[in-house]
Amino acid sequence: MPTIFDVNPNELIEAVAKELQKVSDIQPPAWAPLVKTGINRERPPVRADWRYVRSAAILRSVRLLGPVGVSKLRTKYGGIKNRGHKPEKFYRAGGNIIRKVLQQLEKAGLLKQVEKGVHKGRIATPAAISMMDKAAVKIYNSKKAKPKAE
Repeated sequence: MPTIFDVNPNELIEAVAKELQKVSDIQPPAWAPLVKTGINRERPPVRADWRYVRSAAILRSVRLLGPVGVSKLRTKYGGIKNRGHKPEKFYRAGGNIIRKVLQQLEKAGLLKQVEKGVHKGRIATPAAISMMDKAAVKIYNSKKAKPKAE
């Protein structure tokens, strides 16, 4: 049975983002269309549904890396800032967006907080794992059913 490791991550994130749009607990705040995702960005995201795509990407990251917190995810989603004639520098992503996404995913029952030894943070619940695996199976079967063009 295929899992999230057997499909393209971008396709998986797109499929999970469509599933997250159906969840009533996950709603973008009023300020979402206006905000940049980090100090290294010059403009806000172009996509109207960027918040759901980021939520799906965070959900996948938490499943792969968990237990994980806001700090580690800020580093993961950060990037290089163009500082003009000065050397480029790495900046972490904005924490408010990631924090709110984690809180909404937790409220929806897709994440939960745990402590494993010295590590504490959020991990994916069985409901989230099931959602991602179903999306992976759907993607895998659709790729398998299509004949290759010659």
